[in-house]
Amino acid sequence: LSQVKPQFESWVNEKYGIFQAIVYRTQVVAGINYFIKVQVSDSIYAHLRVFQSLPSENQGPSLVSYETGKTRDDPLTYF
Repeated sequence: LSQVKPQFESWVNEKYGIFQAIVYRTQVVAGINYFIKVQVSDSIYAHLRVFQSLPSENQGPSLVSYETGKTRDDPLTYF
């Protein structure tokens, strides 16, 4: 998660003191999509989609998509 935090902060033009994963789901593709609910402030959450390529490609995780303005109770679904 710490590897995609700078990319997320750049995309939303914000800096976050809190950046804690609360829950995640995975989807196996030609690598793995991680859907991660992240707490970014006391009551605000974001959903991140992070792609991790196959080990043979030797690349780190990358942020693919995100949704902001989420709550702790919002379901973590494909986006």
